[in-house]
Amino acid sequence: MTDTIYTNYRLQLPDDEVLGTLVVKDGVITDIQPETVDHGQNGHGDYLLPGLIELHTDNLERCMSPRPKVSWPLDVAAVHHDRDLAGAGITTVCDAISIGDLTPGSLRMTQFGPMIDTIYQGQTTGRFSVDHRLHLRCELGYDQVYDLVATYAEHPLLSLMSLMDHTPGQRQFVKLDKYKEYYQGKHGVSADEMEGFIRDRIASQQLHAIDNRRKLVDLAQAQNICLASHDDATPEHVQEALDDGAAIAEFPTTLAAAKEAHSHGLQVMMGAPNLILGGSHSGNVSAMDLVKQDLADIISSDYVPQSLVQAMFLIAEAVNVPLHQAMRLFTLNPAKAIGLDCDRGSLEVGKRADMITLHHDGVVPRLTSVVRQGIRIA
Repeated sequence: MTDTIYTNYRLQLPDDEVLGTLVVKDGVITDIQPETVDHGQNGHGDYLLPGLIELHTDNLERCMSPRPKVSWPLDVAAVHHDRDLAGAGITTVCDAISIGDLTPGSLRMTQFGPMIDTIYQGQTTGRFSVDHRLHLRCELGYDQVYDLVATYAEHPLLSLMSLMDHTPGQRQFVKLDKYKEYYQGKHGVSADEMEGFIRDRIASQQLHAIDNRRKLVDLAQAQNICLASHDDATPEHVQEALDDGAAIAEFPTTLAAAKEAHSHGLQVMMGAPNLILGGSHSGNVSAMDLVKQDLADIISSDYVPQSLVQAMFLIAEAVNVPLHQAMRLFTLNPAKAIGLDCDRGSLEVGKRADMITLHHDGVVPRLTSVVRQGIRIA
């Protein structure tokens, strides 16, 4: 296979920006030089970065149900989801699949198995453009969560597990008014139904959460699966995560929890929508506040894949750091968190040619191409 040459690009290297040339052969970066040449693909001074690595997106759910009570065919929805990711510059993704939900009969309760199967089929048959892996989100208050997760413990795509507790009064929803506002708005339940719902959820959490946590932690450790703690709100929550062997603090809800997590070496993950919108939809800590205090390590697109590129430039501008430094939160840091930094996450000779090119007109950065293992996918 002949070389593919990218020249006159602002190459975002691990510790520097270089206007130069990058060469790809057989899907791998084979050379990087700090000078331009007169042949190959001319970037005219645009940016060239590593492909983005996403550890938490439930965008597949949106594609499966584009409107309330509408169910799109799953195989088709999965391909639409894959194209959304590719078009957002994501070259590796951990698809977030919820095991257990607080809402009986929800999409998450009925479709998690088919979703996992469809992702596996799409990945192994070459139907997808992006490299898909699995992130199992484990709802601790759900009575069957351990048994269900255990059936996927040796799944070849499983890269990440997170421990969640969305019980009213806990973590993200410590304020019951925010909980009621979120669930009544999302599911259209009455005030009386909401009160009964809250009572049932609290009872289930008190009955099952402690035992489920212990068994799921043991499972993750036995299978050497990266573990994340979700929505930590207090230093005590963080200590529990540390005791569990977690590597990631996923969406801490308070400054105190984020500080505690970061100081003990947990990788703090925050959402790009929080960054772009200037705060959390549920009243939690601002992601930008954490970024400015150097307390955020990984940025996830959460529910908007296209948010990552914009968030990267926002961080570079707000914190006054070069782009190659801001991009680590979207590339190398998430790769390290799930043990993939040996072959992706940065522009280095010998690593996969997973790359994106960008043009920034001073108003909005936009992708001009997305490449995975040397092949253009968007």
